Amino acid sequence: MIYGEKMKDVRTYNDIKQKEVAEVLGISPYTYSHYEKEQQVIPINHLINFCDYFKVAIDYIFGFSENDKINFKKVNAKEAGKRLKTFRVENDIAQKEMAFDLNTTQAVIANYERGRNFISTSFLYVLCKKYKVSADYILGRIDNYKSIK
Repeated sequence: MIYGEKMKDVRTYNDIKQKEVAEVLGISPYTYSHYEKEQQVIPINHLINFCDYFKVAIDYIFGFSENDKINFKKVNAKEAGKRLKTFRVENDIAQKEMAFDLNTTQAVIANYERGRNFISTSFLYVLCKKYKVSADYILGRIDNYKSIK
């Protein structure tokens, strides 16, 4: 993934220190610095909170879009799960096939679709890249279906 450099660019453009972003996310500056350096995968809830705070698109952070600004909605795991399932069904993708593509189990996909938890950051990135779909759309941050490059 290539989100670390984009996160740093957004943070520095807004003239905010790593320590301040870490406070917003409720984590240590050390942990946050690992996200920017991509030494650790940023959990999806931290990525969502980062993007909400700076009002930027997750697609921009992932490098899927040049447009960094979006009008977004707050998300929750249930709605994101419904969106993921709807996308999968409308595109005739079996849970087993999606699980294979993400190198996980069908049970994990089912749990995401039930809204038991958010899809992981790395799975979301791979899913969006493979199927050319917006991360912001899958998570329910935007309503209109959007393909990515």
